[in-house]
Amino acid sequence: MNKEKIWTRNFFVVCMSSFFMFLTFYISATAFPLYVKEGLHGDQRQMGLVITVYVIGSVMLRPFSGGWVDRFGQKKMAIIGMIVFLAASISYFGTKNGIFLFLFARLIHGMSYALSSTATSTVAASIIPASRQGEGMGYFSMFMSIGMVIGPALGLFLWKDKNVNVLLLSLCVITAISLAFTLIMKAPERSRISDQAAEKPLQTEKKRNRLHWSKIIEPTALPISLVGFILSFSYSSLSGFIASFTSEIHQSQVTSTFFVAFAVMIVAFRPLIGRVFDRYKEHYLYYPGIFLFSIGMLLLSQAHSGTMVLVDGIIMGIGYGALLPCLQTLAMKLAPEHRRGNATGTFFLLFDLGYGIGSYFMGFIAAYTDYRMMYVVAAFVPMLSAALYYLLHHRKQFKLAAARKQEAEAA
Repeated sequence: MNKEKIWTRNFFVVCMSSFFMFLTFYISATAFPLYVKEGLHGDQRQMGLVITVYVIGSVMLRPFSGGWVDRFGQKKMAIIGMIVFLAASISYFGTKNGIFLFLFARLIHGMSYALSSTATSTVAASIIPASRQGEGMGYFSMFMSIGMVIGPALGLFLWKDKNVNVLLLSLCVITAISLAFTLIMKAPERSRISDQAAEKPLQTEKKRNRLHWSKIIEPTALPISLVGFILSFSYSSLSGFIASFTSEIHQSQVTSTFFVAFAVMIVAFRPLIGRVFDRYKEHYLYYPGIFLFSIGMLLLSQAHSGTMVLVDGIIMGIGYGALLPCLQTLAMKLAPEHRRGNATGTFFLLFDLGYGIGSYFMGFIAAYTDYRMMYVVAAFVPMLSAALYYLLHHRKQFKLAAARKQEAEAA
């Protein structure tokens, strides 16, 4: 029996659009705090606001983005989001003399990111064959993950000469490439069955308040999204503070290589991870993934050499590479087809919120203790994620499977 194809031209286009968008985000998340400190003469609080304000913008729009994608169309919302994303990138050129204007541009940038990422993720889920959702979303999220880990290294490289024009121009070019891929991607039309399924809840919701929570949050995606919230809370300690930590232990030369090692592990194991998700239960990915991520973080807290830092990056890359596609795919798989946009929006709402709150909280710990203690805390936070996963998802799936077995035996 021939497998349905995942790697179509359209799927590749959607993946590239997402990759360049995430690359822009993580370049700015690394380089902009340095720009605020050295270019705009901001203090540490304002450096932290570079990420916080961006996440606030994302969180503000994320609850509505899923509903807009489902209502107005996946490609239309992706294009609108990317046009605003590019406009925000260009607007940074006009904020060189004021921190407040800069932060306002960050807010708009974050809002457009929420809409764009929700739309492209929904398109990806829609064009992947149902029988290979786990494998397909694994490949898609691989491009996102690579952007997450290459972005910080590239951000440090672009800022090495402290030339803000080079940095901003690079961001605009990368964003324009993402927009170009968005313009040529094709989003499938919804089937009549999906439209009929969506029509009834929409008619019911029209009679309610327009801001009713059920229109912006997908309940079936909430449990897994909470697990993702805690994962991103812990991950924020890497993207936000690894450069400062390696500098403190006199190993700053391995910072960029750390992210490269992280990315290589994600790419190397992604095909295997997708197949495991489709052929076995998601628990076979989640528990080993969260264990490796936590152990890698704990070992990082005790690292004294560049070699140890790189080994930790490899361990965490394998774990994180298993976790993100597993959770993202589950969030959409558990939701009705016509609510996939809302499910994606719900997942990224909690994921972004965890990243933003985690960045502030981890920075608070580092300020009052040190980076080693911060990474110890970051290592134990995922254990809470594992407990939530078991209580909110695994146990429920076990009970459902047992009930189905009893029904089958009775029949």
